[in-house]
Amino acid sequence: LHIGILVSVLLLITYCLIRDRHRVRNLSGKHIFITSCDTGLGNSLAKWLDKRGFLVIAACVTERGRQDLESCCSPWLKTVKLNLADPSSIARAVLFVTEETAGKGLFGLVNNAEGTTPVAPTDWLRVEDFHSVLEVGLIGLIEITLKLLPLLKRAEGRIVNLINAKGLVALIGGGYSLSKWGMEAFSDILRIEIQHFEVKVSIIEHSFFRTGVVSSDMIERDLLRLWNRLTPEIRDAYGEIYFVE
Repeated sequence: LHIGILVSVLLLITYCLIRDRHRVRNLSGKHIFITSCDTGLGNSLAKWLDKRGFLVIAACVTERGRQDLESCCSPWLKTVKLNLADPSSIARAVLFVTEETAGKGLFGLVNNAEGTTPVAPTDWLRVEDFHSVLEVGLIGLIEITLKLLPLLKRAEGRIVNLINAKGLVALIGGGYSLSKWGMEAFSDILRIEIQHFEVKVSIIEHSFFRTGVVSSDMIERDLLRLWNRLTPEIRDAYGEIYFVE
């Protein structure tokens, strides 16, 4: 028994020593860019990293989101407006990050944004409904990642993609699950391809967090809009009971 306890303690010490070797040192002067910081995970992460001493550049969709974040963080935290569905907005954000990093490169990119609605039976959707989700939750994130790669290579930084694990369970139609599976594949491919430049790519699969971005009321309103848009033939085929359930 004593030998078992001793071995366990030695293993624990060894684990702690190995783990601590991978801790990030000298946090000051390291820039991290985070998307979708108005609320939720991005907002919390921006505040936490700011307190840790990183130079955070937080992208927000709204002006209110920028103001709220700046009011409760250090003067070193910078914000920029970003609409991932708008290529010109992405270009402006990339220029802002380039100027802020001032030749140092980008230590970290955290992709957090996601397109949400509409989610509905596939038969109720049009192709533009898929575009509205994928342009934010997949295409926009890929575009800004590609445009920031030169800065990440310069700093031998890392990319962290936050992916809602529930989106990997394909239970309902629409672009939401497609965007999550797409980001998984993009991350896995990119990780292999840019390891030559000492740039790391990580995926964090988190659970669902209720934020201001999405709510059950919003989803229900959108389902009602789609239901009312259907032709009488399709509505009759599904029936009112199907819609209510």
